[in-house]
Amino acid sequence: MTSLSQKVEKLRDELRRHEHLYYVLDAPEISDAEFDAKMRDLKRLEELHPELVTPDSPTQRVGGKPREGFVRAPHSSPMLSLDNAMGEGELRDFDRRVQGLLKGEKFRYVAELKLDGLSMAVHYQHGTLARALTRGDGVVGEDVTENARTIRSIPLHTLKRSGNFEVRGEVVLTTKAFEKLNTECAAAGLRTFANPRNAAAGSLRVLDPSITASRQLDYFTYFLIENGDPVRATQWEALETLKEMGFKVSLNRKLCADIEELLAFCNHWEERRESLPFEIDGVVAKVDSVEQQNRLGWTAKAPRWAIAYKFAARQAETVVEDITVNVGRTGVLTPTAVLKPVNVGGVTVSRATLHNEDEIERLGVQSGDTVLLERAGDVIPHVVRVVKQGEHRRKFHMPRHCPICGGEVVRVEGEAASRCINTNCPARLKESVLHFAARGVMDIDGLGDALVNQLVDQGLVRSVADLYRLTAEQLMELERMGKKSAEKLIANINASRRQPLPRILNALGIPFVGERTAQFLAEAFGDFDKIAAASEEELQKAEEVGPKVARSIKRFFHEQRNRDLVERLRSEDLPFHYQAARKHTGALAGLTFVLTGTLPSLTREEAKERIEKAGGKVAGSVSRKTSYVVAGEEAGSKLNKAKELGIEVLDERGLVAMMKEDR
Repeated sequence: MTSLSQKVEKLRDELRRHEHLYYVLDAPEISDAEFDAKMRDLKRLEELHPELVTPDSPTQRVGGKPREGFVRAPHSSPMLSLDNAMGEGELRDFDRRVQGLLKGEKFRYVAELKLDGLSMAVHYQHGTLARALTRGDGVVGEDVTENARTIRSIPLHTLKRSGNFEVRGEVVLTTKAFEKLNTECAAAGLRTFANPRNAAAGSLRVLDPSITASRQLDYFTYFLIENGDPVRATQWEALETLKEMGFKVSLNRKLCADIEELLAFCNHWEERRESLPFEIDGVVAKVDSVEQQNRLGWTAKAPRWAIAYKFAARQAETVVEDITVNVGRTGVLTPTAVLKPVNVGGVTVSRATLHNEDEIERLGVQSGDTVLLERAGDVIPHVVRVVKQGEHRRKFHMPRHCPICGGEVVRVEGEAASRCINTNCPARLKESVLHFAARGVMDIDGLGDALVNQLVDQGLVRSVADLYRLTAEQLMELERMGKKSAEKLIANINASRRQPLPRILNALGIPFVGERTAQFLAEAFGDFDKIAAASEEELQKAEEVGPKVARSIKRFFHEQRNRDLVERLRSEDLPFHYQAARKHTGALAGLTFVLTGTLPSLTREEAKERIEKAGGKVAGSVSRKTSYVVAGEEAGSKLNKAKELGIEVLDERGLVAMMKEDR
């Protein structure tokens, strides 16, 4: 009979295998849903039997708590940079130097694509991931272990090798993931990344591992060493061994017999670099034999047995003929430079993103200027700098009304993005519908991306209020919608009519009004119309509503199209009144608490629930209104803020003692 521990380990092995197939070999055997189901089974078993949890379990990729900073640690041997060869002549010069130092011996080159990312060393003990260090200054790096664990192409436990060793490689972000990340940053009003390399570096060095996990980083290995020295006799053998161990290595590599084969490889990939899913900026050439490498030696900064052949820069000068505005799916207005067509890296470019008003101001660019343009992979090209100001320059001004729907355009103080605040703007409608239907908002189960795309594209939904006018017959005409699915979705839509006022406020997509703020507003006013009619000063009387949030609410209801939407929702009998639950008059009534760190026995949610049950409130940040800060292990900046403001700090025992007074 199979024991529970054997069952858990078998499930882990299955998940490790499928992770390797998906993230390393790009050859999945099961669907995402099947993989997720197996992961849920493992999590459930580990939660029921925590004594069976191991550090290399697939469930342990994302750590729990953000850190205060990174610890620096020395490398086992220096991670040196490479000298560059700019063009064929310098690469042939390198080859002549190698031939001279080896005095006519036969040797081969291993040619590998030069990934444009961030170097990282990953250490394993007994085959299990133990530590990950960034390159740093080459001698000392930063410990980013918890972040590295979230990268799915890095095995937590390796195949076919169980000793202590180290792998070195490059952390990269695919161009597709880079575009997605920049779109999300722009939508949130955050600064966008200049290129995939900067995005990969920034994502690896954030203090919260959950953010790294969301960024879809990848890791390609190129060195296998023990105690600072290579494990195999040749570089090619090392790459093959890394592949057998379950690591990702570049499939686009070649063992070259001489400089002519090496140059042919370089030319081949310089012409085809756009076909790759990630950025490369050249080819790395290494003498294959480790024994020959050792005899060739190193300079103070770089090995004599390797060089980076750099591709020609993909830049060009052109004229900005106009600056127009595009409206994204979240309502963000993005300025775009309309360019005199120019060839950049073999591709004709006629448009380049300018991101936002701040970026235009930083560049000092206007219509009529000559600019330096750079193209990075399949990413929309961007302007590097102004080369020459035009004679008849025209300064850009962000429009006050949306070019798509005519709705008001607002830029919130402290944010880079300007937005159309009309919830039903055609440019942002799909995103508005998805948010409206989301779990924790109106909870309309079954209304996902594919279905929303069909509903909007076919004109069945032109406003979130149109959801309540859909019929099963209309839905059955759509792809992959049978009678039962259609009837179930209609039932879910009708059930959402019973959602309380806080959910409706959240569903409207008012900037800065999420679940928590919506709850406070509903409790403070008890009526939708009172919230809509309140002044900024009156709105700020609600808990955690400051000037920025109050101003955003007023702007939202100032827009006639949003007021029309509200009336349509009212006509669908959604509840616009709210009866707040009777407040508990317990031992903690009138007190506000902030939780930080890990408590010995209570989870964050359990502590919050018990405080509120005793009549207290739990806030997300420390302010002068905070009564107590409850601190556990690894308490963060909130504890420092409490000390600065002179706010009393409790441990779990002190909190429990206060709650026990509530009889």
